[in-house]
Amino acid sequence: MLLRLLTLLLLLPSPYLLFGQELALDTIVVSASLRAQHEKETGRNIVTIKGSELQQLPVSTVDEALRFIPGIEVQQRGPQGTQADIIIRGGTFQQVLVLIDGMRLNDPLTGHFNGYIPLHLSEIERIEVLKGAAAAIYGSDAIGGVINILTKTGLHSEQNKKTRLSAGLEAGQYGLFNSNAWWRMRTERHSLSAGFISNNAVGQPLRGTTGYFHNTAASVGYSGVISDGWSISLRSAVDLRNFNAQNFYTGFRSDTAKEKVNASWQQLHIRKDWKKNQFIFDAAYKTTEDRYWFRPASTPNQNKSRLFVTQAYGILQADKKTSFTVGMQFIQRSIRSNDRGDHDLSHAAVYVTGNHRLPNNLHLNESIRLDWDGNYGAMLVPQLNFSWSPSRLTIRGSIGRGIRDADFTERYNNFNKPLVTSGSIGNPELETELSWNYEAGLDYRIGAGFKISSTFFHRSQRNLIDWTPTPYSQMPNQSNLIPTGTYALATNLSSVQTTGFESDISYRKKFSEKSNLLLMTGIIWLDSRDRDNTLSFYISSHARFLVNNAVTLKTGNLDMSLTTIFKSRKTMQASAINAEISKNYFLANLRIRYQLPKTQSGLFVQAYNLFDRSFSDLLGAIMPGRWLSAGIQLSF
Repeated sequence: MLLRLLTLLLLLPSPYLLFGQELALDTIVVSASLRAQHEKETGRNIVTIKGSELQQLPVSTVDEALRFIPGIEVQQRGPQGTQADIIIRGGTFQQVLVLIDGMRLNDPLTGHFNGYIPLHLSEIERIEVLKGAAAAIYGSDAIGGVINILTKTGLHSEQNKKTRLSAGLEAGQYGLFNSNAWWRMRTERHSLSAGFISNNAVGQPLRGTTGYFHNTAASVGYSGVISDGWSISLRSAVDLRNFNAQNFYTGFRSDTAKEKVNASWQQLHIRKDWKKNQFIFDAAYKTTEDRYWFRPASTPNQNKSRLFVTQAYGILQADKKTSFTVGMQFIQRSIRSNDRGDHDLSHAAVYVTGNHRLPNNLHLNESIRLDWDGNYGAMLVPQLNFSWSPSRLTIRGSIGRGIRDADFTERYNNFNKPLVTSGSIGNPELETELSWNYEAGLDYRIGAGFKISSTFFHRSQRNLIDWTPTPYSQMPNQSNLIPTGTYALATNLSSVQTTGFESDISYRKKFSEKSNLLLMTGIIWLDSRDRDNTLSFYISSHARFLVNNAVTLKTGNLDMSLTTIFKSRKTMQASAINAEISKNYFLANLRIRYQLPKTQSGLFVQAYNLFDRSFSDLLGAIMPGRWLSAGIQLSF
């Protein structure tokens, strides 16, 4: 408890540090309305972190870094990018939309793969986290929030023409050996980059096996100016993961699972700028091949899914105070599976967003989207946001509708097998999740470095999808089941109400060219209630109280980074595998780096789970204890 109090005190910015700074403009963001806006004009709670700040944290993958962005809960099943569920404001892991340069990455097979982000940390310009509903702009899945990862290639950033190269090695306990490399070349009109990450370990002991992982991702990006006003960006990436998946999805003692997930990602972005208007065309194509063995000698579930997304939109500046974004989107999903069968699904939408600067520092943003989906037909999705920004203070509010359709796992899991004796069973008759989201909050800024945001929110949901224990007699399809089996059926819950309060604090201070400080703290309390008290799994798994912190300090040639998480949640037990979800836990990770004189290279030591806490984010998926490593990162 003393350590927690000391950490909290460290994270509170000193009034001495804040005094005398001049008021500066707030961050420019694009995630709230697809156009560049000052954050205070959006009416939304948005957290922004730079890629250079992510690189200072004791992390090696993007999903690990997300754990320490204020207000995000990441439920890990394994370390260093093995698998993680991303949660914002107590939604399920499928209710967060992940984007790369504005294009959806969410996997049509399962939301468990949404954290597989095939990017080197050096390629990220910044991450924008929009909390709350954004379905009127982005469509299905954008209920709890949106995570938009903006790359340097996609934004044509860093106008200097220097060629950059970095490479690193890390080794540690339990056979840990990681390597990474990143290269970038830029001219006046063109930019080319390539990144590579490989994380490998024998892993810590589990029940009869070890938590091994072999995860590799590589990407290539290009951006260039075609002609006057025309620009293009291209990205291609592969993501290869091979890991122990024991009790990732079941509570059975016979579960000794392993899994391999191979994915590829291609993306095209074309933009035309003229005067104050823009036209954007985007297209992306994702393939995922998943092979899952419940036991090494068993026949694997083999799933091949495809996602194709294309969109076009125009940003029109009507006058100095009014602009509109008008666009359309088309999505095609498909799966070929020996477990879930073969299915195809089409989706289309048109949308309009208006942005208005009104007198007396008032801002109004309204959006409306007409969705058509092969499962739920036509649906209208509105959103209204407003803000009032006198000086340092911003008062904001938002109301919007959210929608999410079931993924292929929720609809068809175990549906195509000849015989299923136990496990999770998909439901083709699932209805679409519907919600209304309400929030009110305020932001306070001092200078360019300090911001505190506080938000009260409420989400009213119906048809929320979760897995519920269901006897054989109540299963809608019994053709491949047995009367004595133990099953969980994907089910629509009638009504779930989520209420919460969040507060985000960020402070950045640059003392000199070789000395700076970053503090980030997120505090969230929330409560979810199911009107029918249905026994289900994921709805009750989120944290009821969460505090996540990140502190990075650079002074001279020495860098230090400390990240902490305190989480309180509902307890759960699975006696068959001797597993438990404890009521709360506290984690700390530490990284210390020494920069070699007159270079950008450095040596580092790192401690994951510094105090050797035994914990699980999800029942049965045991996370590692203390894990020590050291390495070198060379930069030129």
